[in-house]
Amino acid sequence: MDEIIERFVRLDSHLTPGKALIVYGPRRVGKTTLLRSYLDSCGLRYRLETGDDIRLRHLLGSGDLKQIVSMAEGFDLVAIDEAQQVPDIGMGLKILVDHVPNLRVIATGSSSFDLAGAVGEPLTGRKKTIILFPVSQMELRRRFNSYDLRRRLDDYLIFGSYPEVVLREAKKEKIELLEELAGSYLLKDVLALERIRSSRTLLDLLKLIAFQVGNQVSLNELATQVKLDVKTVGRYLDILEKAFVIIRVGGFSRNMRNEVTSKAKYYFLDNGVRNAVIGQYNQLDS
Repeated sequence: MDEIIERFVRLDSHLTPGKALIVYGPRRVGKTTLLRSYLDSCGLRYRLETGDDIRLRHLLGSGDLKQIVSMAEGFDLVAIDEAQQVPDIGMGLKILVDHVPNLRVIATGSSSFDLAGAVGEPLTGRKKTIILFPVSQMELRRRFNSYDLRRRLDDYLIFGSYPEVVLREAKKEKIELLEELAGSYLLKDVLALERIRSSRTLLDLLKLIAFQVGNQVSLNELATQVKLDVKTVGRYLDILEKAFVIIRVGGFSRNMRNEVTSKAKYYFLDNGVRNAVIGQYNQLDS
């Protein structure tokens, strides 16, 4: 079995018959590993499906109550990995939750704009949500003692804390994983959405954000530099946030009107991804 990092999230404490458990977060953050680890030890009769399966997409997207209910017959739990790939997944999950008594349902997905948007209205009052982030220092504390954590702090600040990256010891392997992650996985969700066709423009925008981490960001300045209108830049940043690439921190003011109109700051969800975007992994003392 591949080496894994134990997470604090316990799926069993969130599972309730009659409600779907939605687990989403960045790609490669460990959602599938968490799900399979739980299924291996849960003791329930379960059915595990994946959104990559064309037959499953057709079934759950069809709205056919009889056929959808039949897939859960004989099982205590139905789990669907990469659920955001299933059209109208929310309605399919609603049918399972509403029409199969005592069934537990788990769905995982890699982007909030696909999965959270698709399940929002159909599963109102019928779901619980967990967002899985990169590994926290508290979770790493289970693996390393205090001395080793302090010794590795520079590594976490430079290479971030995606599980696969943390488990690699060699700097070259960490960089290769991060470049693959930033270039192939995280941006895949964004480019597939809302007619965003230019990966170069998106990367240029991310680079500008990467060099302004912790500083107030002017959308007008960004728009000028990437040759887009302000509205489009704002939309791209919103999508990048929903794809778990960046985090927006709004301005603060005792005057609420000023707070709404003030410039925001942007941070990357993971330092390693930020450094992969600009191709710099400098030591902290350099």
